[in-house]
Amino acid sequence: LNRFCIENFDNMSDDEIESKPPLEARVAERHALQIAQTFSGNRVLCSSIGRGQAAAAIAKDRPEAEVTLWYLDQYWQHLAATEIGQQSGLSIVCSADFPPGPFDLAVLPFSFRGEAELTRDLIQQAFDRLAIDGHLVVSTDNPRDRWLHDQLREMFPKVTVIASEEAAGYVIKKRAEQKRPRPLKCEFAFRDGQRLVRAVSRPGVFSHRRLDPGARQLIDAIPWPIETSPGKTLRVVDIGCGCGAVGVAIAARAQGNNQGEAMPIEVLAIDSNSRAVACTAESADLNGLTTLTARLNCFGEVDQPATYDLAVANPPYYADFRIAKLFVDSALKALVAGGALYLVTKNATWYQENLFPGWRDIRIHPSGQYFIVTARRG
Repeated sequence: LNRFCIENFDNMSDDEIESKPPLEARVAERHALQIAQTFSGNRVLCSSIGRGQAAAAIAKDRPEAEVTLWYLDQYWQHLAATEIGQQSGLSIVCSADFPPGPFDLAVLPFSFRGEAELTRDLIQQAFDRLAIDGHLVVSTDNPRDRWLHDQLREMFPKVTVIASEEAAGYVIKKRAEQKRPRPLKCEFAFRDGQRLVRAVSRPGVFSHRRLDPGARQLIDAIPWPIETSPGKTLRVVDIGCGCGAVGVAIAARAQGNNQGEAMPIEVLAIDSNSRAVACTAESADLNGLTTLTARLNCFGEVDQPATYDLAVANPPYYADFRIAKLFVDSALKALVAGGALYLVTKNATWYQENLFPGWRDIRIHPSGQYFIVTARRG
């Protein structure tokens, strides 16, 4: 996941959280745990497609072990930490990449619905983090899997298959470093007026390898220059920034080259996906921008609420618009009175029906296959 996830933990008391029955691990994670329990090792790396149940079980079974539970998304890290609580020997981290290791055992469960390039990227990286003679355990919730097996056979000389009725599992023993791992990070460029903007993207980041068409429509819809008080620094927040294309384009406009005079600007780009934040920071560096800050934040919070002049967002369409609501609510808290929201969507109905409390001057107009929603904070 590379956007904000929402669950109703904030309204639960500590007693309610503690009394909740533990969640059962998903099929692929259960199978990976069963395989991992057959191998020794006290330096263990785990990823999770749930709440870290496999990592917690391994840490409990191996009191002397150091187990690292890794997440790409900060909100899933938050959910796992809430579910597991404090557990000796277990660290729950969120970062763009696996910790450096070395590890004796790496346990990676996957869903067959996951992103192909991210799956391959994580496998390559986990193998790299293993010590020689360490073991990599990989599983999928597709018991008839062929794709993952083919990927592993392409990457490694020997793959052991351990199947069950519900899942497929694979084991690779590291006897030497992997030869020529496939590079999956990329750069792409797009035009904003006469300016060429460059961006960095990696697997797991929204719209990997290309400018999202919705982001294209949003960039084109944002007027420039944006009026502010004389001498005032324009403050912009990009909510759910992805690779940072929109925020970087706005910050680049303020440099003034080919698009009018330079103006003082501060752009804050936030996302729950740690790779998205890293890519945004790298994209800013690639364009020579020092006015953009990328920050990991899964709750849509900003420093100094009610001080931003412009909020931009390209919310996802899943989760019954709960994530879209989080984006809108975050913008409302961030903006000054009269501050502008620019948002792109494929489904304008929810905004027509819900974008009223706290907002004025609400307008929705078609833009290609999308709709641009604009409003001002009341």
